[in-house]
Amino acid sequence: MTSYAGAAPSASDPELVAAVAQGDEQAVAEVYRRYSGAVWAVAQRVCGDRASAEDVCQTVFVDLWRRPERFDPQRGKLRSWLVAQAHARAVDVVRSETARQRRQERAARLAPTPPPSGDVEAASLLASLADHVRRALDRLAADDRDAIVLAYFGGHSYRETAALLGAPEGTVKSRIRRGLEGLRRLLEAEGVTL
Repeated sequence: MTSYAGAAPSASDPELVAAVAQGDEQAVAEVYRRYSGAVWAVAQRVCGDRASAEDVCQTVFVDLWRRPERFDPQRGKLRSWLVAQAHARAVDVVRSETARQRRQERAARLAPTPPPSGDVEAASLLASLADHVRRALDRLAADDRDAIVLAYFGGHSYRETAALLGAPEGTVKSRIRRGLEGLRRLLEAEGVTL
């Protein structure tokens, strides 16, 4: 194995990536020395917080270490490629966090407020409503029910739900929409309006 320990600072980017592919830790250290500032700056700007930016930066360089063949010097410069990887990963982090916050807000809005202690009538009403919803869920088609349970009760995003079900994201969205409409009809048939 060729080591770039001594020549790393003067090696070209394609030479460094080739050395990374051979498992040369000094080569990846040199790539990090050259471009971590640019990768960090993009990650920090997009993520807006230090911890997420650090995670993105680490992921970009770990990915280069694990799969250096993904960089094609014929298609552009290593710096540009690393910065593009950082930007894409940072956007994914922000989208994921935004989706998580929306799910939590939606769950908080949909969650029944617990009755004050001692309010037997309100507790009984909530238990009855929960029972109606469970029965209505049981009557849905299995595909629709599974998608709703994962997305709403499991707190998963559409993308996560699709991955868990092994179905395209658009299909999962359709199943959820169809399932929610079915729930509404079933509950209305039982005299429950929300």
